[in-house]
Amino acid sequence: MGYVQDLRRKLGHDPVMLVGAVAIIHDGNGAVLLQKRKFPIGSWGLPGGLMELGESAEQTAIREVREETGLTVSGLQLFQVYSGTKTPSVADNGDQYYPVTIAYVTDTFEGKWKIDPEESETFEFRKQHELPKLILKNQRKIIDDYFNCQNKK
Repeated sequence: MGYVQDLRRKLGHDPVMLVGAVAIIHDGNGAVLLQKRKFPIGSWGLPGGLMELGESAEQTAIREVREETGLTVSGLQLFQVYSGTKTPSVADNGDQYYPVTIAYVTDTFEGKWKIDPEESETFEFRKQHELPKLILKNQRKIIDDYFNCQNKK
């Protein structure tokens, strides 16, 4: 059982802070890798997930990308840290949490695609004008911030 599951077993649905990391993987041609998730149904986001005990944020991003995509990323550069929501997010099962998300960016990846069927439907590189409508709310901000930074260069 993972850290978050252990914590939830003890705390129930009460609000907690959860730290996670995502990777903005870009292809060098203006597109970023998006994950079409199983839950919420039809939603898209960045590969990433929650930190386990003893893990650094960078290790979390690397592990989650490998688990979700089969790809190995390297050369991660800190993009931004997102935190400070005034009200908790609520998971489908009623768990309340305040997210702290550390976003990294890289264009260095290798390996063969391997979709985790429990978490993902597919992965696609998408340019800003090709973004799907249903992107996880907290990750939409990260993706928009990334493209806005790229447009200013």
